[in-house]
Order: sequence, then structure tokens, then C-alpha cells
Amino acid sequence: MESVIRLVLAPSSGLCNLLSMQKVQVNLGDRSYEIQIGGDLMERLGACCTELGLGRHALVISDSNVNPLYGDRVAQSLCASGFKAKLAMVPAGERSKCAEQLVQLWSEGIDAGLDRKSFIVALGGGVVGDLAGFVAGSFLRGIPFVQVPTSLLAMVDSAVGGKTGINMPQGKNLIGAFHQPGLVLADLGVLATLPPREFAAGMAEVIKYGVIYDADLFSYIEQNVDAIRSIDPDVMTYLVQRSCEIKAAVVEEDERESGLRAILNYGHTLGHAVEKVTGYEQYLHGEAIAIGMVYASRVSELACKLNPEATARQVALFRTFDLPVVDAALAWDQLREAMSVDKKAVNAVPKFVLADRVGRVNLPVEVEEEILETAWSDLVRGG
Repeated sequence: MESVIRLVLAPSSGLCNLLSMQKVQVNLGDRSYEIQIGGDLMERLGACCTELGLGRHALVISDSNVNPLYGDRVAQSLCASGFKAKLAMVPAGERSKCAEQLVQLWSEGIDAGLDRKSFIVALGGGVVGDLAGFVAGSFLRGIPFVQVPTSLLAMVDSAVGGKTGINMPQGKNLIGAFHQPGLVLADLGVLATLPPREFAAGMAEVIKYGVIYDADLFSYIEQNVDAIRSIDPDVMTYLVQRSCEIKAAVVEEDERESGLRAILNYGHTLGHAVEKVTGYEQYLHGEAIAIGMVYASRVSELACKLNPEATARQVALFRTFDLPVVDAALAWDQLREAMSVDKKAVNAVPKFVLADRVGRVNLPVEVEEEILETAWSDLVRGG
């Protein structure tokens, strides 16, 4: 798998500060696009959209938390470049990834006069990015959109790769489509305004990349915990860029998740079940994925003889960032039922990405029911 990666970075020794910008290319033929990583990038949005040749009308979709912080900056940048932008705002939180909000945003697009040359800007975290991307992919059978992620999790994961969609009462992300953005602007300056819990949730996805693809990245995180917690610009630039490189490399080889891309679901099968069982309110997405990753690692110990040290290292990192590793209050029967309607399940049988070691995982496989239940019981007993 490592041969797929176009560039292996060493930790930055130069001035990767808020004045510099790094770029990662996602090569998908006529759907290729660039990820820009740096500071003060929101002010460049209008100029970038002009360079892309986008139409002059835009719908900016944000949420009630992000819009007060950055809505004006984005609107001013677009207007300064001659675009006519309308803002649409949804309530913050996972519950906005629903059919009701989707229909409302379609109406907003019609009212804004969007045509097939117009575009949508997703300004927010993963919920807004998924929702706005699906609006763009379905409006007039597909119009362009630009991702402006404002959470660490969105920067390193959900804003890249073209997965869009909404949740259903029966499960998460069951309705959606692949629709690649035309550009991703990851403005690292917004990390300073992230609540600590949101920042930690994003780190769960960064840690995931280390487990599934890059053991050196995992070690780098272990060795730079203090710098990460203080949001050191050099370190965060490296983490975001390296995560995006890995995501880009995987997506380039398997855009629609028919093979390699499935490894990005490490920890997500149980993680999504945790979110559903707790009503999408108790845990942030990254927190649920942390629980799911620890569970997947324990299953890997039982099913493919993963060294327990690999699980211990993951647990230690998650605890360092105040992320949960298990929830003893969740009943196995409820979790198992939720996993039966996971979008990757076949005939109600979930599949799991399992690890051989830190830095390498396998494609999803079915696992014996006894192992699945035993792994959860082991974690609950161990606390």
C-alpha cells in the first residue's frame, strides 16, 4: 500500500506557519482538485473560485455555530471577486444531516437563482460538508461545490474524497452520492477557535491514518503530543497535509470504495453504531470512531493475532487526547442490531477492517459472531 503514496513527508523544519501554504493534489482525471492548507485562506476563496471559472451565483451553506464566526469573511471574499452569494444556515449538529434539511436547502438554491454554472460553498465541519455536498450533487443533477472545512476532522477526512449524504432513522450515511469538490480550502487559523473536544475528535481521524497506512505518522503523533495540544503551526500543518496525502492516495486508487478505500472505515462500523444507539447526541463523530477503533483493534487481536501492544498504543493516545475508548453502558445487543443496517453490511452481516500491525490493515472481512461479542465484553470488563 505504501507504494501508492506520492510523497512521504518528514516533519517540517521550515516556516510552516500561518503565512505559508501547502498543496495536495487529488488526481481523478476531469474530477481532479486541489487541497490548499495554510492560514488566512478564507480571504482567498473568491479569487480561487474565479480561477476555477465558476458561475457568478453561489449558495453558502453553514451552521449556527460556524456562521457567526466565519460567514461574513466568506461572503466578503466572494463578493469582492464579483460573486453574488446567498447564505443558508442549518442548526449545528448531526441531526441536520437529514431529509428535511436537504429539501429546505434545495429550496434555498432555487430561491437563490442557482443554475448549472452556479456553485455551493460548504462552510463548516463534517455535517455541513456532507449535507452541502449532497445538495450540490443532486441540485439540477449536479453543480460544483467548494469545501471550506472549519473543523480538524473535516480538514483531514470528510472534506476530501467526495462522499456526501444524509442520515436516516435506521442508520448513518445510508443515503448519499459521490460528488467531488472543485477545491478544498483548509484554513488552519480556524483551529484556534475550535472547542478542545472538537479538536480532540479530529485527532481521532488523524490517529486512524497512522493505524491504517503510516506507522511513522502514528509514532510522530506519540512524540509530539504537547505540540499538538498547543496547536503548534508547524506540527498541525504536517498532520493535516500528511492526512490529506494519505486520503488522496487512497481515493485516487479507489474513488468509489470498491476496494482499497474501504480501509478508511477502520473503527467506523462500531463507531457508527455507537452514534446511532446514543441518538447522535452523546458523542461527537470522532469520539465514537475512537471507541470503534479500539474495538476493531481488539477484534484484530482475536481474529488475526494483532499484537496487544498495538491496541494499548491506540488506547494511550486516545486517552492522552481525552477521547473515550469504551462505553460500558451500551448493551451489545443494541450495538449489534445497529451494525446490521450499516451501509457496508451484507445480508445484515457487518464487515470489519482489521489490523495486522500499526500502519497496515486488511480489506473488510466478516468476523465470527462469538469474536465480535467477546471483543466488546473484554473492553467493557477492562474499562
